[in-house]
Amino acid sequence: MIGNIFLNIGLAASLFTILMYYLTWKGYGNTKTAARTGYHIMSVSVIASSIILFYAIMTHQYQYKYVFNYSGSDLPVGLLMSTFYAGQEGSLLLWLLFTAIIGLILLDYTSKRGDLEQRVMMVFTLAATFLLVMVNPILKSPFEYLWSEASFVNIKYINQAFLSNPFITNFVFEDPGTKDTFIRISPEFYSAMMAEGIRFGDFLIQGKGLNPLLQNFWMQIHPPLLFVGFAMSTVPFSFAVSSIMNNEYREWVKQSLPWLLSAMMILGLAIMLGGYWAYGVLGWGGYWGWDPVENSSLVPWIIGVAAIHTMLVQKKTASKDHPGRFVKTNLILGVMTFVFVIYSTFLTRSGILSDASVHSFVAPGRIVFLFLMVFMILFTLIGLGGVAYRWKYLTKNFSFEENMMSRELALFTGSVGLLASAAIILFGTSAPIWGSAVEIRFYNELNLPIAIIIGVINGLSILLKWKFTKGKEILKKSRFSLIVTILLTAAVIFIGGVYDLMLAIFTLTTTFSLVVNAEIAWKIFMGNKLYLGAYVSHAGIALFFLGVIATGGFTKNYSVDLERDKPVEVLGHTLTFKGFEPFDNGKKYKFNIEVEDGSSKTVAAPVMYIAEFNNSLMREPDILQRFLNDFYISPLSYTEGKDRGNSSGADYSLEKGNSVNFNGRKITFVKFNFSEDAMSAMMSGEEFSIGALLNIDYQDKSEQVELIMKNVQGTRSYVPVEAPETGLSLKMTMMDASGKVGFSVSEPGAKESVQETEMARDVIAIEASVKPFINLVWGGVIFMTLGFFISAIRRSRESTKS
Repeated sequence: MIGNIFLNIGLAASLFTILMYYLTWKGYGNTKTAARTGYHIMSVSVIASSIILFYAIMTHQYQYKYVFNYSGSDLPVGLLMSTFYAGQEGSLLLWLLFTAIIGLILLDYTSKRGDLEQRVMMVFTLAATFLLVMVNPILKSPFEYLWSEASFVNIKYINQAFLSNPFITNFVFEDPGTKDTFIRISPEFYSAMMAEGIRFGDFLIQGKGLNPLLQNFWMQIHPPLLFVGFAMSTVPFSFAVSSIMNNEYREWVKQSLPWLLSAMMILGLAIMLGGYWAYGVLGWGGYWGWDPVENSSLVPWIIGVAAIHTMLVQKKTASKDHPGRFVKTNLILGVMTFVFVIYSTFLTRSGILSDASVHSFVAPGRIVFLFLMVFMILFTLIGLGGVAYRWKYLTKNFSFEENMMSRELALFTGSVGLLASAAIILFGTSAPIWGSAVEIRFYNELNLPIAIIIGVINGLSILLKWKFTKGKEILKKSRFSLIVTILLTAAVIFIGGVYDLMLAIFTLTTTFSLVVNAEIAWKIFMGNKLYLGAYVSHAGIALFFLGVIATGGFTKNYSVDLERDKPVEVLGHTLTFKGFEPFDNGKKYKFNIEVEDGSSKTVAAPVMYIAEFNNSLMREPDILQRFLNDFYISPLSYTEGKDRGNSSGADYSLEKGNSVNFNGRKITFVKFNFSEDAMSAMMSGEEFSIGALLNIDYQDKSEQVELIMKNVQGTRSYVPVEAPETGLSLKMTMMDASGKVGFSVSEPGAKESVQETEMARDVIAIEASVKPFINLVWGGVIFMTLGFFISAIRRSRESTKS
């Protein structure tokens, strides 16, 4: 309860802070000291509540529903710490924690810069207040007790010594379908347990644990960085709104720019760390799948980067009597960067994309859903409403005619390109809300022309002067870069085999951007290194694009069954399956595959295991990382040799959209077929059926089948189905609430001779792939982040100058 007390104190203090800053801003006395005190109380309360939750997790206090649902006693320390943000309540508290801490830095920052403090901190504290409401006991507190609402807990999490107590029999329930036994934890149960003198900490001795997909080193870094970026994006929003409040538009850009650079640096790095996690854990071989929740974080980053470029123009063109160009644009972009962070939160945590994204949280409830909507709409109205209110004044005083051959217009054009990309991604991301998701090629095909334009502008804008540049001067400056670009592009096209026209043009423009920025960066390196930032970032983006071209267009994939001790040639490598070995106390299995490439031999060890968390088959790839490429091995299934003489089948578990390879057939789980009639029948206890659609591809044949689960009076049964076109027999074996389907598959007509049966060996099915120049992707991200860091330092120093 003490955690909730601190959260309520923090909420009251934040409201007090907003009021005190408002009174100072309106001139009703100097209440700034009281406002500062209120903000410090709010921050201390948030920090204290975070420490309490952290302590509860580390000491396994499973009386808290959040701790029970997301942590476990068998997790190592690092992963146990990461359960702090494994669920909605904890992740929102982490966002709030970073917001409160950043606000303390912002308070000191603004207090030294004129009258910024009361306006900026009033708006910033309002954002923190909404986050405080989100984790308040009224909505979704992480300190809710497990028994506050009736919860059914599997007896495997309970100390077996207490199960013989007579009072427990009144709370025991059995699932007729799975035959699992549960204890109904409710206020009545807690009262009965207390009457027996049993401590809850002794009764419940294990939590549900952490989702196996999140049990990775990078998931200990990716979410915290993401929420730091989210929290920092509040600052440019606050500066923009404070500027509108004061109707003064010169100073806010200079003060906001270092914060925006830092926010986009951290947010961009966090997004790509998520991509690195996906590449190394999910096993599908990529780092970006245009998943709606991935996109929802990308959109505010793109808008923020666009804002950086137009803010630089305004700052460069400002004078004593004039705030500079693109005033309206910068106000709108400063507002929309944070608004789309809130929209990202809405998509991720409202549950609205639970069927479209593997990352989305489950639905949090109607009240939280509505509050997220209010949060998003209110801050949109505050920001864009303020711009609309000042629009007439802004239009009258801050309009310009642009020169075509100027750096100002080039940067603005680049920003427009970025915003067009953000609009495309936003449309595709939001499409599932209206019932129809877009295909991946929608993003690829529409963003490719924009990426080509951005490549040109990334190079050309550097060559242009401010205000005006003569055409001959541009040609003179770019002569060396153009020659090098043409030579390098020709080498890539002919040696790498880039014969697709659009990819060839993309390669040309990206190489041009890289050469121009690298050339100028080298010259600047000998002078003031703080001016390197933009060129290093642009070069990093160019390297990233080249890595995307290489991996996206020229990755080679091959699915194969490896018999034990039988070498197989795969994509220029000789693979030999050497058997498996258990690890992690026998819970997981490494499948050792010897990889011979020329004279070198390496052992790859992809992993498969059944996760206790959701009783599903988990697959983890292994990656042999080389300088020029990665050799990627993703496990699909394993069949023991001793079983091959009795059955020509196998069992699988798939998430929606994932595939397995069975005897040359590619089987893909499309979706569940869950009708409204089934829902109403389920709620009323009547008979109902649920289907799972599978696609089967074999040679030139394609076939779709539907696996059926029937539920009659609480008893489940599964109906076998035949796929005559592809020669398979299938039967559902389980359905998982997390969105997985389990099924068995066999070839009814398959026969094996006695000799084949006796000689049968263990077989692992894998998908191998070669990822050329994948290191350009990761190296590009590192360079881009370094460039942002250098620029943030430079602009931070400039913000102190008059």
